[in-house]
Amino acid sequence: MAEPERTESMDQRSRGAADTTVGGALSAIGAGAYVVDEKGYIIAVNARAAQLLARPAEHLVGRDAHDLLHRDGRGQPMPTSRCSMRQAFHAGRTAQAEGEWFARGDGSLLPVNWVITPYDSGGGETAMLVVFYCAQQPQEAGRPPELVADALTEVERLALLAQTTTQLTSTLDTDEALRRLVALLVPRLADWVVIDLITERDEVWRAAVVHAEDDALVHREELQGPMPPVPEESPMPLSRALRGVASTLAGPETYQQPPDSGIAVEQRRLFEATGIRSAAIVPIRSAREVLGALTLGRAETAGDFTTADLPLIEDLARRAAVALDNARLYQRQRKVAETMQNHLLPQLPRVPGLEMIARYLPAPHASQVGGDWYDAFCLSDGATVLTIGDVVGHDLDAAAGMAQVRNMLRAYAWAQQDPPSRIVERLDEAITHITDVPMATMLFARLTQADHGHWELSWTNAGHPPPLLISRDGITRYLTDGHGILLGTGTRAPRPDATAALPPGSTLLLYTDGLIEEPGRSLDEGLDRLRQHAAALAHRPLASFTDQLLRRVRPAANDDDVALLALRTPGKTRPHGRTSSPPRS
Repeated sequence: MAEPERTESMDQRSRGAADTTVGGALSAIGAGAYVVDEKGYIIAVNARAAQLLARPAEHLVGRDAHDLLHRDGRGQPMPTSRCSMRQAFHAGRTAQAEGEWFARGDGSLLPVNWVITPYDSGGGETAMLVVFYCAQQPQEAGRPPELVADALTEVERLALLAQTTTQLTSTLDTDEALRRLVALLVPRLADWVVIDLITERDEVWRAAVVHAEDDALVHREELQGPMPPVPEESPMPLSRALRGVASTLAGPETYQQPPDSGIAVEQRRLFEATGIRSAAIVPIRSAREVLGALTLGRAETAGDFTTADLPLIEDLARRAAVALDNARLYQRQRKVAETMQNHLLPQLPRVPGLEMIARYLPAPHASQVGGDWYDAFCLSDGATVLTIGDVVGHDLDAAAGMAQVRNMLRAYAWAQQDPPSRIVERLDEAITHITDVPMATMLFARLTQADHGHWELSWTNAGHPPPLLISRDGITRYLTDGHGILLGTGTRAPRPDATAALPPGSTLLLYTDGLIEEPGRSLDEGLDRLRQHAAALAHRPLASFTDQLLRRVRPAANDDDVALLALRTPGKTRPHGRTSSPPRS
């Protein structure tokens, strides 16, 4: 559940986080670099750009880059119709140029070669990265500079490093990071790329063997998969790279001698299958450990790799290692969070005549263990308690508060045979005085079987989304009665109770707001979407109903966890005490 008080919007927070990521990425670029948004305004700049332009960063950020910087050879403003960078910017494509000028803060002109390319800022917005390099020392206005012949090559190298840093650090998914890395390297540097990763169990997995064919990237899956262990003393190039020892050049002849390990056998197979004649093999090494090895191969591309190429490839591999290391740490943290949450959530009771299923999906961010929870348990009088709730926050405090509320509720419900409203009133008072829970929503219900065999639900709702009742014929109804204020407000007012009969074969759905809330859409739209899909799935077995509902209804832009509790009554009623076994889902 969202915090009740927030001073900035989700878009603002996302933009701020993205700008922080952008700034960190630009600082790793040795040339001048800045990023412009979809309007052409500078949103981030590195220290080298500020130095070259003789302008403090704060005088650059927020300004229109074209109007501020672009000049012709006489120092006059560059018309947008003649500006090749502006044209590439509007087309959203990569472009480069040499022999152009930027205006410096001291009135002089800076001769530049530049590259502009689309940039993933991580904020979901269109952006472009500009990397520029001083062709010679700054000239006075009006004096045309003489270009350095190899400056453009340097700009291309720096632009590749910048793209690698920014694109890889903007994802925390390992597979996506590898996909982006491959797309950056082939066919720009090679026509083959091979990525071997060391798993957390110290096993080697050939994660990618990709070939550039015309305009497509073709994955050779038959060459991917598990690899033999890394030999401790082997002098062969891949073995050394996987131990983090050194970068090496290799060719088919490297592996023609009798193999010293299983990895050498696989490498010979790789060279024979791909036709690679020249390869550069470098470690993928983070600050903590060796994560794998990167191999670039040339079969059709002219020219062999030389030792002069290794520093650039090593630099690219180091940047890839940072992204992969971050992704692994994220996955570990997420696994810990999910494990903790799953241990906090209860097992459902077996109630004769009823089917019951619960689902919990964590928030998409690793550290966001949520405050969403559900519970179901049987009381001494034969009633079954159903409850679902959401403690404010998305952190460990929210999870701990959730456990406190759930355990207190269990104690009150077991000890006091009162209507739901009275139990929740006592819980609300206790939360205020003996816990640190700020606020929470909750629905608390008692389910009983009447003498005629029908099931009846009595409940009270403390600010929670209303339950949805679906008949076996697909008729839906939100149970909006019994609604009161959420817990933790300090307000002491009587809470209402409500009662409803559950028809034979009907499905009752309790859920948290992460299932229906989506940025940019109203709550009513989310409730309508849930109602529509629940009706369409009413004929499904309960497990299929629940899983399909989550897939169809949970918003793609959801940044909240989701708890869901579904219950289905028997299709045919029997006298009390003679309920049939629940159907298999």
